[in-house]
Amino acid sequence: MSAQTAEAVVVGAGPYGLSCAAHLSGAGVEARVFGYPMSAWRDNMPKGMFLKSTPEASSMSAPQSGSTLGDFCEESGAGVFDDTHPLPRSVFVDYGLRFQRKYVAGLEQKTVEKVALAPDGFKVSVGGETISTRSVVVASGHVRFAHIPDELRAAGPFVTHSSEHSDFAGFAGKSVAVVGAGQSALESAALLHEAGAAVHLLVRSPAIIWGSPPLVDAPSLLRMIKPESPMGPGWSLFLLSRAPAVVRHLPAPVRLYLLRNVLGPSGAWWLRDRVGRDIDVSLETTASSAEESKGKVVLWLQQGTSGRRQIEVDHVIAATGYKIDLDVIDFLDPELRANVARVTGSGAPRLSSSFESSVPGLYFVGLSAGPTFGPVLRFVCGSGFAARSVAAAIAGAR
Repeated sequence: MSAQTAEAVVVGAGPYGLSCAAHLSGAGVEARVFGYPMSAWRDNMPKGMFLKSTPEASSMSAPQSGSTLGDFCEESGAGVFDDTHPLPRSVFVDYGLRFQRKYVAGLEQKTVEKVALAPDGFKVSVGGETISTRSVVVASGHVRFAHIPDELRAAGPFVTHSSEHSDFAGFAGKSVAVVGAGQSALESAALLHEAGAAVHLLVRSPAIIWGSPPLVDAPSLLRMIKPESPMGPGWSLFLLSRAPAVVRHLPAPVRLYLLRNVLGPSGAWWLRDRVGRDIDVSLETTASSAEESKGKVVLWLQQGTSGRRQIEVDHVIAATGYKIDLDVIDFLDPELRANVARVTGSGAPRLSSSFESSVPGLYFVGLSAGPTFGPVLRFVCGSGFAARSVAAAIAGAR
């Protein structure tokens, strides 16, 4: 392997990786950036999907002007999107690719194979070369954290996570059970139905929670009571989105609770009419076991206090969220992972105010930073805060 050096290495080319790379460049830091631009949005989210985040909260971050989603839509003629018009995934992907070409032109579309400790920092192995660097930014996204409950795994390939599908057309004419009550579950159920599948939506809670429509032309008093924020209206969301640095000082159990429950399992207001009477919705229902039988999946369901029942479907889609665990980030060397302190009660890294882990020079952004900074790190709107913090720390460490 050839040996190279770099001031920093960024692993990942989604909204967080690209934003960090743009801000590092703006700070004069010579960084090598590896990944496939917007790959999770292109390959792990279904066609026909819309973002739950509003267009106003869906911009990546660069230190230069002209980097917002609104700028892209105006320049490209993609249309005008506001809070009353959900943003198509396809438009957001095009925006991300344009952002990459404009601000991270040096992106190398390669897979990082290993990041290991070295006497002077880290050794990064990628594409036949070894790079020595003092700083590594892990922005590898959320897909590797996809969680399927153990009780569903016995059905093998007949159970998949919602993040494994970019197109539901292949389920036409089949019966599919969707497990979950969040945006991913509800939109998957709608898209499956629209693709011609017979859908059974299994919801653990007693009701599906739907978001409220935007406050269009709301009186100023109402806006004072429920101020707008990138995460939605209300003082709690306003504070969580505007002050993630303060959230870091809360006790770990409180932060984990906020991450799980703020804007937790719920659907966007514009999706409600698409989850109508043609989808079989079972509330207060838990899938207690799944097994494959003659090419079908037999699901045993516990429904409230009415006892167990059984259904048979062709496939099960687990829209059961993501479980942050550093041990599944396989490109991090085991010795390196073992040196990263975790947030108590989780497998997530414990981070400083600059997103640095307990291993000096190793930074984490995106969902893996959520247990430290709160739920804003689950959304694109957190990328600016993360990128500015990381770039300032790496530039300042010179």
